[in-house]
Amino acid sequence: MLAYFCRAASVKRVRVNLLKILFIFGKKLSLFHNILSADVQRFIHEHDRDDVRALVLKHAAVNGVPMSIIAEQISGRKKAKEKIPLLVETAGIVYPPNLNLEQSSSQKTALYKNTLLKDVQSKDRCVDLTGGFGIDAFFFSKVFREVLYVEPNENLLRLVEHNHKQLEADNILHQVNTAEKFLTDALSKQTKLDLAYIDPSRRNKINKKVFSLTECEPDVTTLLDTIFKITDVLLIKASPLLDLHQGLLELRFVQKIIVVAVENEVREVLFLCVKNFEGEPLIQPINLLKDEKEEALSFSFSEERAATSTFSDPQKFLYEPNAAILKAGAFKMISQKFQLAKLHPSTHLYTSSILLENFPGRVFGILETLKASPKSVASQFPEGKANITTRNYPLSVEELKKKTGLKDGGSNYLIGFSGQQEKFLVAAKRLQ
Repeated sequence: MLAYFCRAASVKRVRVNLLKILFIFGKKLSLFHNILSADVQRFIHEHDRDDVRALVLKHAAVNGVPMSIIAEQISGRKKAKEKIPLLVETAGIVYPPNLNLEQSSSQKTALYKNTLLKDVQSKDRCVDLTGGFGIDAFFFSKVFREVLYVEPNENLLRLVEHNHKQLEADNILHQVNTAEKFLTDALSKQTKLDLAYIDPSRRNKINKKVFSLTECEPDVTTLLDTIFKITDVLLIKASPLLDLHQGLLELRFVQKIIVVAVENEVREVLFLCVKNFEGEPLIQPINLLKDEKEEALSFSFSEERAATSTFSDPQKFLYEPNAAILKAGAFKMISQKFQLAKLHPSTHLYTSSILLENFPGRVFGILETLKASPKSVASQFPEGKANITTRNYPLSVEELKKKTGLKDGGSNYLIGFSGQQEKFLVAAKRLQ
């Protein structure tokens, strides 16, 4: 097990780097002095699926390392397995508190950002103004000759600096600084960069979650003048809850808005701003799937306004666009582009009599139209289980469960939605 953990670097080098970090971090993290010992690493690997709360109650320490510290590493490793698997595959990685991991970009979304930069003419130097856990900076380092990582939290920065060394990202320069101070200094030195990236914190000074650009820290809208004096390209990562039109009002030179979903969950809204761009921005919803597959669409808000939808009662097949498309607001575009009938102006489900292949979302075959009663649903759900969902329907999922007596589970779906003239409840089988 230890051999696996240490294949990217020797134990001795890893421990020396870590001890340097822990000395800087202070009293709490100084307890990590044996975190990379064989005993501690064996314990972490053997218990990486266990309940960390139970481990803290059951064990006091391993090889002098308090269980609370080990539990934090186990918890971080668990999250990284799905979110940032590269870290789990690399020797000597130290995980930060859970909040830093939660706010970090995933490996998939960080990799995707690099594809957005193919049109950046020069890829010499870029800056990550809000470094955080350093995942975006690491993947930028695979594209740019030099990456400047800026982070005001020195403890976090030293941890990230250590991890970047373990990842052999030697072209990242780490600077303890705020975005505001970095920009002021860069302007005074007449620094020129090829890209500035910023991911403002979506927690304010009292730790309350926020999503408006002006409420985030730092407020990127107040930094635009300075940013565009040192670079022509700015990439902004915003909250998935941010209204796209509001973002456009608060920013300038927006060339693209990219809504990024991972397996049908919206994770990021990105604004690509190019200095002096005055055209209409392109809206690009993308759903990143397993096995490097993706569902992508491109449109503009003017195209959506000009598009027309046809309407129909449910036919043989039902279509639900992926979460990125719904967030982007391509409601009429979907009907027009794929020649599908919409069920209702406010019901973002579509229907057809002929199966459409490769639709960017979920596709269902309608089995039967039902009523919200145990007797009506019994023939389609004999085991008393269904995957229940509603769209623009008067009853909630929980209310439908009570009225039908169904429980969660099974392979087929019970879908409630509104048509133009009446409400529908259908049994359906997922086809895609």
